[in-house]
Amino acid sequence: MTRVLVVDDEPQILRALRVVLREAGYEAIPAETAEEALDRAAVRPPDAAIVDLVLPDGDGVEVTRRLREWSQMPIIVLSAVGDEAEKVRALEAGADDYVTKPFGPRELVARLQAALRRAGSPADEPAIRAGGLEVDLAARIVRVDGAEVHLTPIEFDLLRTLARNRGRLLTHRALLVEVWGPEYASDTAVLRTHIANLRRKVGSDHIRTDPGVGYRFTES
Repeated sequence: MTRVLVVDDEPQILRALRVVLREAGYEAIPAETAEEALDRAAVRPPDAAIVDLVLPDGDGVEVTRRLREWSQMPIIVLSAVGDEAEKVRALEAGADDYVTKPFGPRELVARLQAALRRAGSPADEPAIRAGGLEVDLAARIVRVDGAEVHLTPIEFDLLRTLARNRGRLLTHRALLVEVWGPEYASDTAVLRTHIANLRRKVGSDHIRTDPGVGYRFTES
C-alpha cells in the first residue's frame, strides 16, 4: 500500500486526512511536528508527503527543503495561509503542489494521485497525451485532435515543460528560468504573452492559472 506522510499539528485535521487517504487506498503516516516528520521519513521513507505550512517547531517549507535533500517523493503543502508569497516559497523549496485549507477531499486526493503518477513516469517519456492534445517530445510535434499545430521553438519548450510536470503548479520564476534562462527570471509579461499564444493554439483547457503564482498543465 502507498504510504503517505501526513504532517499537521491539528489532531482533527490529522484524523480527517487519515480517513480521506484510507478511503482512497493509501496508508497515512501521521506526524504532529517537523522533527517527528523528518524522523519518521528517515526511518521508513514514505511514498509521498502532505505537509502543513505552520508547525509548532518550524514550518512546512523547511520540512520540504529537508526532505528534498535526499528524496524526490511527491510533496504537497497544505495550509490555511493562501498568501501568494508563501505558495511561491513552498514551491521553490521543492513542493510539488500547494492546497489551501479548507480543502476538498476529492481535490486533495486528485492532486496526490497526479503527483504520484508524475513520480512514476519515465523521464524519457516519448509523447504526452491529454485529451485531444498530443505532444511528441522527440519529434517536437504537437497535434490537436490529430491535426498538427505549429508552435514556435519557445512555445514548444514552454508547453513541454508544463506537460512534463502535468498536474504540478510551476511558479512564474521556475518557468522563466527553465525556458528562457536566469536573465528572464522576473519577466512575467513575456511569460503571460506566450501562455496566451499557447492557449490560443492548443486550447485553454490544459493550462490553468494560479493568479500571482504560476501555471499548471492538466490532463482534462
